[in-house]
Amino acid sequence: MKTTKTVQPSLSKLTIGVLCTFLGSFVLFIFFDTKNNRHRLVPLAGLGVFVLVGFIFSKHRGHVNWTTVASGLATQITIGMLTIRWQVGRSIVQAVGELAEKFFSFAYVGAKVTYGNELIDNYGVFAFKVLSVLFFMCFVIEILFYYGIIQTIVIKLGWCLQKLLGTTAAESVNTCASVFLGMSEAPIIIKPYLPDLTESEIHAVMMGGFSTVAGTVFAAYTSFGIDPAYLITASVMSAPTALSFSKLIFPETEKSMNSVDQICTKKTTDEGNVMDAACKGAQFGLKIIGAIVANIVAFVSFVAFINAIISWLGHLVGLDDLTFEYVLGKILIPVTWLLGVDPSECEAVGKLIGLKMTINEFVAYKQMGDLIKEGKLNRKSEIVATFALCSFANPGSIGSMIATLTTLCPTQRSAITKNVFRAFLGGTVTCFLTAAIASLLMPDEGLKD
Repeated sequence: MKTTKTVQPSLSKLTIGVLCTFLGSFVLFIFFDTKNNRHRLVPLAGLGVFVLVGFIFSKHRGHVNWTTVASGLATQITIGMLTIRWQVGRSIVQAVGELAEKFFSFAYVGAKVTYGNELIDNYGVFAFKVLSVLFFMCFVIEILFYYGIIQTIVIKLGWCLQKLLGTTAAESVNTCASVFLGMSEAPIIIKPYLPDLTESEIHAVMMGGFSTVAGTVFAAYTSFGIDPAYLITASVMSAPTALSFSKLIFPETEKSMNSVDQICTKKTTDEGNVMDAACKGAQFGLKIIGAIVANIVAFVSFVAFINAIISWLGHLVGLDDLTFEYVLGKILIPVTWLLGVDPSECEAVGKLIGLKMTINEFVAYKQMGDLIKEGKLNRKSEIVATFALCSFANPGSIGSMIATLTTLCPTQRSAITKNVFRAFLGGTVTCFLTAAIASLLMPDEGLKD
């Protein structure tokens, strides 16, 4: 049971001193690093603007824990330094991503036996190929739950992130899992804890999903010509900021029931044996997949309907190419400029972000791949766009998120549906923060292999 006890931010002088020293050193480093190209300093202003916007639209501005916000940014900067400026770190992240992708590929074996090679290998139909991973993940995760392995990971990793960011175990582990598992699979790991999450924690769980992409879709993006090193780096960098920025726009005002010590005593399974647990997991995956498909079809269709209306209205006044993403492209020009994009290419990158926000990142990356082939994006714009687009924050994912979480925990339906759009926008801005930091750290020639 949740109790509404106000949580007051506690700022230790030592913590503040360490964070100020770190962030000050970073600004100093960037100042000297950009001496040959001062335009690279523009994203530094972007960071300030995005944090300010998050504070202005915060649900409880008086309860913002600035230690958590600053810690998230500091962690993101550290990850960026290790994975962008350090070759060894980038190689490690690449290897982990490849291992995760290899693990997920075993699900395609069962999918091909069931649906045939044509649908899986030749056409790669989303409902049959990508969503089949959910059956496999539910099956494996229930086995891990049965033997207590997941619980151990939750406790250890949750403790580390609680100390680092000041967030709770369940929301922290879910966000980390989203980097490699995805927004639909990651919440399965914390399924037993969902009923006791506060509204702020539910919001953080959703933002974690909206701020990252899964290892299962990296191959699809790279097939469009997108650099996998950028994709993995972007997703890893977004994880800590998703948590900290979530606590900026939706601060905690309740007493969490999901501390590490409380998770230790949580009963996670009622199955009599491991096979029973595994089979129930696979069957539960069917419910999630059905809900995801239904909601994706509905949300994407609705966006297409809105676009048709806007196009019709545009045609009446002589604007035949008017669409929602076109309007967003114009609106997002200042945003892309704050990300460090060359002014001459701000509108092109803005349209890509508009495509992602109104349809999905698959379409945006496909369009971006075409622009790269045609030589219409320079290297810096390509890098920034890759980072800015690297998340599941799109209309179809709103439906997927609602479907997944309400299926896993029907008692939290009100908190989920009430806060999902805020989390969606928060996930989008998280990617802007990631892109801004990457733009600051990225040498003009991009990553070197």
